[in-house]
Amino acid sequence: MKIAVTYENGQVFQHFGHTSEFKIYDVEDNKVVSSAVVSTDGFGHESLAQFLANKSVDTLICGGIGGGAKNALAAAGIKIYGGTSGNADEKVDNFLNKKLVFNPNVKCTHHDGEHHGEGHSCNGHCHE
Repeated sequence: MKIAVTYENGQVFQHFGHTSEFKIYDVEDNKVVSSAVVSTDGFGHESLAQFLANKSVDTLICGGIGGGAKNALAAAGIKIYGGTSGNADEKVDNFLNKKLVFNPNVKCTHHDGEHHGEGHSCNGHCHE
């Protein structure tokens, strides 16, 4: 199993489409055997799904995520655990121990016509 986490300074980055790095964890027998931080090489939003699929990722842990990216990830067979925040390593450990708190209905509403303005629900983290 390979788990990717949107990543910045050890934390789960809060906007999937704008993440510049993922931390990718290789898991065997429910234990992390290796991990590496990888650059997205300028990819963004829906194209990140193919980026992750090319790295054989099957699980994503992230903060906010838009509908188009969710659809692209689903089409690539990648399971999404969104709406998380905090230390990336801890979140992977929580996931492996079935203790990850996440929001299956997480959505970044500025993709629904509320671009860059008041009223979208990325909790102010969209463009950090």
